[in-house]
Amino acid sequence: MVEPRRVRDYMTTEVRTVTPDMEIMRAVGLLVEEDLSGFPVVNDAGQLLGMLTERDIIRVGTQAGYFDEIVGSVGDFMTRSLETVHPDDSLMDVAERFVESSHRRFPVVDGGVLVGLLCRRDVLRALTDSAWFPSRGGE
Repeated sequence: MVEPRRVRDYMTTEVRTVTPDMEIMRAVGLLVEEDLSGFPVVNDAGQLLGMLTERDIIRVGTQAGYFDEIVGSVGDFMTRSLETVHPDDSLMDVAERFVESSHRRFPVVDGGVLVGLLCRRDVLRALTDSAWFPSRGGE
């Protein structure tokens, strides 16, 4: 019998993060420069406080259109209500959560501390793993 795959088997552990006190335009610059779609927001202890996503930043831009300037910190614009996963969660269960939601990524948290990210692409990578599907014998 094949062991069920866990989040820890496919999550990204080297995650670029920002802090809630970082100036928002600095975070936007990093997002564009590093070609990312979002950042986990953590405190000095590595505890997950929120996510700063492309959607959040577009909201910043629309507000700037009304007020003619973009000011504030990451903490002013980040999404605070998050769905997270644990490193030992079943990858299949999390894949089903991706299907049922619009989320592109789930922060992986253990004891309140961010330990990684699991993205849709990670699940797709797992789909190509021979442990997910039985071998097709040379097809």
